[in-house]
Amino acid sequence: MRGPRLASVVVFVHDHDASADFYRELLNMEVTVRTATAALLVGRGGFQVYLRAVGPHAAHPVGHVGAQYVIWTADGPDDFQRCERVLRARSDHVSTREGEGFTLIEGRDPSGLPVLVAYPGPDEVARLEIITRYYV
Repeated sequence: MRGPRLASVVVFVHDHDASADFYRELLNMEVTVRTATAALLVGRGGFQVYLRAVGPHAAHPVGHVGAQYVIWTADGPDDFQRCERVLRARSDHVSTREGEGFTLIEGRDPSGLPVLVAYPGPDEVARLEIITRYYV
């Protein structure tokens, strides 16, 4: 069955330039537009990440209504290892956990927001569990 697919994510960040550099490297995306308060990154297949600067003291309250996490899927085992290297080099907090048939690495972006990358993706290994840390 086919239906709508996710095309873009909007992320509010403290510093859009630092975040654009981080996400460009981690996600292999191209920064196509930068303004004084925003940046647009475009990846393979046209997927977009909009970064909007909201200032250095803006809060990100966990547990409030709205999207809380975005989980990216690495393109393959080599890409997953590359993402892990980027997160370990550029993030203060990095952890790895095993799910049923997949691995998930978590780090933090320059604003302290959680960034998660999984491999293999849900199109390759069905998710048969709810990750307690994030959803329960």
